[in-house]
Amino acid sequence: MSSTDFSLDPKQDLNNILGYVASNTLTMISIALILNVAFVQTYWTKRWGPKWMLPLVIGEYTYALGFGLRFALHYFPDLKLLYIVEDFFVVLSPCAFIAADYVLLGRLARYLDCTSYLIVPAKRITVIFVISDISTFLIQAAGGGLSTAKSISTALAGQHVFQAGLALQLASFAIFSTIYACFLYRIYKYECKVWVKDASKSWRSDWRALAGALCISCIGILIRSVYRVIEVSGGYRSYLATSEAYFYAFDTLPLFIAISVYIPFWPGWFIQSTELPIQNSQTTTLDKEP
Repeated sequence: MSSTDFSLDPKQDLNNILGYVASNTLTMISIALILNVAFVQTYWTKRWGPKWMLPLVIGEYTYALGFGLRFALHYFPDLKLLYIVEDFFVVLSPCAFIAADYVLLGRLARYLDCTSYLIVPAKRITVIFVISDISTFLIQAAGGGLSTAKSISTALAGQHVFQAGLALQLASFAIFSTIYACFLYRIYKYECKVWVKDASKSWRSDWRALAGALCISCIGILIRSVYRVIEVSGGYRSYLATSEAYFYAFDTLPLFIAISVYIPFWPGWFIQSTELPIQNSQTTTLDKEP
């Protein structure tokens, strides 16, 4: 049974871990939207591939699971274990979205045969940034676990570790986004033929459409990452951390845009895996990954 006094202002109720009563309406809308994206992209993956986008799809399901637990938090906002599990899925699932973007850049560079324009070698860029993603994931998980300790000193240490994980993740993704921006600029400046090679094709076959989708995804993840760092730096009872409106505006919405942008611009339509059978006799070698 909940020990929370619902007659109090949630921000003033220390038993309310979130600092607000989670809205069931917003939770329901979020789950519906995220699962719709996941269902569509599950079909896209099965129909067109590629398998290397599976982390994105799996992350969407775990992300939706985290939101599902907010229904329980609405009625039991004081249950620490429930909050820990919910926070684990909501905060850490986006690591899978980030990993998918890391892999996509390397695949796109090889598809265009423009790996020389990457600041980091194509064979290493995915490995380096995925390892970084896993490392920051583990740091955040460790910090989140410590922050729930009964000891105040341990909990504060956990908060600092968690904040460090978020900051490192932001720095890593900012560096990745810079590398990607430089990559596109160099192709535009030095490889005009590559830049316009799909200009006569439909948007669904123009690699620049996929490149634009990756740009939008990066922007969404960067907005969310900046928000999370600022939120945690202010403490768990700060105005930013205890506002559900800010959570949805600067965390949920940017991430939703970052993943849903791949519905109309699915990588499997632009970079077909060589393991998939050719479904159209008019498919050219440019439609297949080298």
